[in-house]
Amino acid sequence: MYHQLEEPILLYLLLLIPVLVALFLFQVYWKRKKQKEFGDLELIKKLSPTKSRFKPALKFFTVLIALVGIILALVNPKIGTKMETVKRQGIDIVFALDISKSMLAEDIAPSRLEKSKQLISQIINSLGNDRIGIVGYAGSAYPTLPMTTDYSIAKMYLQNMNPNMVSSQGTALNDAINLATTYFDAVDTSKLIILVSDGEDHGDGAEQASEIAKEKGVKIVTIGVGTPNGGTIPIKGDNGVVAEYKKDNEGNVVITKLNPEILQNIAENTKGTYIEGNVTKTVLEQLKNVLDNIEKTEFEAQEIAEYQTQYQWFIGVAFFLLLLDIFFLERKTAWLQKLNLFNEK
Repeated sequence: MYHQLEEPILLYLLLLIPVLVALFLFQVYWKRKKQKEFGDLELIKKLSPTKSRFKPALKFFTVLIALVGIILALVNPKIGTKMETVKRQGIDIVFALDISKSMLAEDIAPSRLEKSKQLISQIINSLGNDRIGIVGYAGSAYPTLPMTTDYSIAKMYLQNMNPNMVSSQGTALNDAINLATTYFDAVDTSKLIILVSDGEDHGDGAEQASEIAKEKGVKIVTIGVGTPNGGTIPIKGDNGVVAEYKKDNEGNVVITKLNPEILQNIAENTKGTYIEGNVTKTVLEQLKNVLDNIEKTEFEAQEIAEYQTQYQWFIGVAFFLLLLDIFFLERKTAWLQKLNLFNEK
């Protein structure tokens, strides 16, 4: 049985309960104290023989439980009571995102890296039942997200990617391709790597890695983000303001440029496609054509928990108790008085 809370923060409202109980007990104490000041308690009871000592507490705790029910209804607990097996048809896609410092260049607004994230996010939004994974790379590659069909989780991981996640800088395209290729665990599924980069490769073997990917039935689509004229690499301080620009060993400001040739070669080696990534609409249109021409295969039967809201039970109990409270009078109930359950005689 699976469960989740839609608005768990509202559980803090339950802190009102002990406060209300404390106020009620103080009110009972204060009333009893005042009665003692007016006269003998036993004499006061005889002056109001039909008044129940138990009913006020009963009314209070009835309203209190109703309040708890309303709070829990606002929290809206959900229970996964229904499980069904679903078979999906699609392809396996691994996004390999360049997070080297050259991707911080702002020749493409707001920066190459942020533009790349926007592109991948829009691509994910256009997908159907495809499984996706994410690889990040700079001087080396590292797995960011394993294969999943949870697109919201994928986009959350995507937005958190930045150059600080890797210790070695550079752009090792071969490592990115080799690691992405290991993501494909199913033999019969169609496999696609979407590699997003500015093409500045500081490693060796990118074309060899693409050949190995081709042998494993993996197609690579490369997306180049940047401009031929290039741009500087800003280095920002803790306040987010540009403090300086990256310089080489001789003290000259580094200009990083888009290198489409290597990206085109990688794509051609796997019979894939190179796409210029500066215009989102163009990227989506060209990629759609690629995806439409890839055979969709059936993969993994997944168990999906369909969460059903349970707030109606809590709100129902709350309204029933509030309705019941209306009929609770503070005088003694005749038939209960005969039973003397609460020792009120």
